[in-house]
Order: sequence, then structure tokens, then C-alpha cells
Amino acid sequence: MEETRYDLIILGASGFTGKYVVKEALRFLSHPPLRTLALAGRNANKLTQTLQWASHPNPPPSIPILTFDTSDPQSLLSLCAQTRLVLNCVGPFRLYGEPVVAACVETGCDYLDICGEPEFMERMEAKYGEKAAETGSLIVSACGFDSVPAELGLMFNSRQWVDPAVPNRVEAYVSLESERRIVGNFGTFESAVLGVANADSLQALRRSRPRRARPVIPGPAPPKGGPLIEHQKKIGLRAVKLPSADSIVVRRTLTALTENPHGLPGVNEGVEQIEKRKAFWSTVKPAHFGVKIGAKSMLGVYRFITVGMCIGLLGKTGFGRWLLLTFPSFFSIGWFRKKGPSEDEVRSASFKMWFVGQGFSNSSLISEGNMKPDMEIITRVMGPEIGYLATPIILLQCALIVLSQRDNLPKGGVLPPGIVFGPTDLQERLQENGISFDVISKGALSS
Repeated sequence: MEETRYDLIILGASGFTGKYVVKEALRFLSHPPLRTLALAGRNANKLTQTLQWASHPNPPPSIPILTFDTSDPQSLLSLCAQTRLVLNCVGPFRLYGEPVVAACVETGCDYLDICGEPEFMERMEAKYGEKAAETGSLIVSACGFDSVPAELGLMFNSRQWVDPAVPNRVEAYVSLESERRIVGNFGTFESAVLGVANADSLQALRRSRPRRARPVIPGPAPPKGGPLIEHQKKIGLRAVKLPSADSIVVRRTLTALTENPHGLPGVNEGVEQIEKRKAFWSTVKPAHFGVKIGAKSMLGVYRFITVGMCIGLLGKTGFGRWLLLTFPSFFSIGWFRKKGPSEDEVRSASFKMWFVGQGFSNSSLISEGNMKPDMEIITRVMGPEIGYLATPIILLQCALIVLSQRDNLPKGGVLPPGIVFGPTDLQERLQENGISFDVISKGALSS
């Protein structure tokens, strides 16, 4: 193994999201804990152009440019052996992610990515979880808009339920807003299409794995079914179910917490940190969790439904996937295009994620047979455009925590972000960098 030379290597730095990650990383470069940084990709010229773009109007700093090939295991091993931490922005992760994870696990370096693909995340956990724990490699996916706002947002809502109150269910409502037309990253669209194509593989993977403990949630399970379009008057949105990774990632964190009620111990944490970790997790109460996407008008909701049906139907066949990936703008009604959004479009966009929690003002009500929630708490996470601004902010703050607080984090393993970063100061760091957490209302539910 080569001697560790870098605190951080960004893989796929010249991609749509990668270049914004580089721009965010430069804000913290040369300040502990980020003293040394390298960029890695297949094309050195594109990486050089990315560095010039990210540092503008200042001259580009002297940062090493490294080339690698995901199809060459030795190339990846050499790359990972040189760094403490890899940030992977090369998607779709289903196609390109596993060799990077394998190299990180083999060399013992840590790994974060911005993946929102459940099948990839669960497959990596099944295949590399035990070895990562042995080698001390911390592998954490979904460290972007998928799925940190959902993870921390649920915990933030959950912690507002002060004993004897308990939550029963929390629904997250995502609202994307912009002064201009909202345009998404083609990679996100491609990942969604491939997710439909590989849905059977995900189900087969889950059936092949042993069943894990489920959290005990006070009160009844939410009713199945219900209206296709929901009208949430208190937050001013009409919404439909969003088949995102968020609910799956949150479920993995709640499962890990069920198996480890005090959280996961740090690799070398002190007594004070142990007490802090236990105190934090004692305030997090599990709840049924779901995600919906909302709009202020019915027209916006109908667009969500139309795009979802196109992906859901056409994504099941090879020809249908070809159509979707060849003509993304047409089949997404202009929401996704291959060249991505302009910088002005990115700057004009923002998100709000509302968490509507319902539960019981006193847990004793459940034992008395009162099974209908009587209390509601609404919280909100809010920030800039999700793919190119919020995601790099989140990823970099997760990275800085790994670099500066490694002793307080689990030794290794393939884990969701919530169980790793929940008891850290990640929420406070995000608030300092433009992503806010607010309590909107607390009150009784009318019977």
C-alpha cells in the first residue's frame, strides 16, 4: 500500500454534480481537517477544466489530478490507498459504484457517496458489510439530498415528542420551488429508470437475507390505501406518494437503532462521548415513515403522476428504457435533460421538506384503548436547490465530520447516514451552511 497522501479524494469530479462538490470542497481546503485534496476521474483535461470552473474568479489552487479506471481494480486500489476518505460522485452507482466500494473496503479507507439507489445500497451492505467492519472501512451511501434531510428531519421531528408524548407516524412532503423552470440532473433520471428495471433484483436480494428486528412503534400501523392525491391544507400542498430512497434508508437506520438502542459505539470514543451518544438516541422515538412529493396546484401534481407513470411503465422493457434515456426531456415533461440545468436555474431553485408527525400526547392512551392519534407536530427542513447546491453542502459536511471526528464514529461497516451522523453535530453544521430545521406547529388533533 502507498502511504496516505490525501485527506480526501473526489471521484467523478468532472460530472454534473461532481463539479459542484469540488466548488464546495474548495471553501474548506487548507483549513483543518481538510488540508490535502485530490480530484480523480477518467479524463485529466476535464478535471483541470472543472478545477478552473470551481475556483473562478480566483486562480485554481495546486491540486493533484489523478486518473483512474473503474474497470481496473489495481488502479482503484492504488487510488484508495492514498487517501483517508473517498467521495464518490460517479453514478449511476448500480453501474459504476461497486468497484470503488470494493477498493475502499480492501484498503480500509472510508467512503461516502450521493447515491439514491436502494438496490445498490442494500447489495453493498449484504456483500461488503462484514469485511468493512473488519478492515475499519466506513461505507456510507445517501450522503446528499438522498437521504440526509429525510434522516435528520425525521429525528428532528421525533425529538420534539417529549415524554410522555410519542409519535406514531411521520409523513414527509417534498416541495421543489423555483423562480425559473426546475431542471433535474440526467443521472438522477437514469437512476430512477434503472431502479424500475431492477426492482425484481431488489426484492430477490431482500428475500435472500435474514429478517432483522423491526422497531416497536406505539399505536396502530397507518391504514393502507387512501386517496391517490392528498390535500395537506396546513402546509398548502397537494401530494402523491414518492417512491424515493428516503423511506428505505430511514427504515435501515431505525432497524439499526432497534438492534443497538444506544447507537453504534465509536472506534475510540471517550466516556463523555459515550454518554452524549446514549443521551441523543434516548430522545429519538421510532415512527412509521413515508415520503410524498407535493405541489401547490393540481396541475403540478398531475405532472408528477404523468412522469411517474412513464418511468414505471416504460422502464420495465429494454425498448422502453431506450426511449426514456434517449428522450428524457420529452418523457419527463421538461424536468430532466441531458445537459442539466444552467447556473441561473440552479441558483433560483430551493426545497422545503415538511414533516407532519401524528401521535399520542400520552403513551398511556394507547394502553387504555385510544388508538387514534390526538396530537400533531409539524417541522420543516428547508434549503437551496437539491442536486447541485444542497447535495454538495451535505456531502462536504459529512466528510468534514468523518475527517475531524473519526474516533467517535463506528469502526467500519456499510451503514445508512442516520445511524452514523445522527448523534454528531451534522444538523448544526447544515444550519450554518444554509439548510434550516424549524418547528412549525404543535397542537391537538381534532377528534
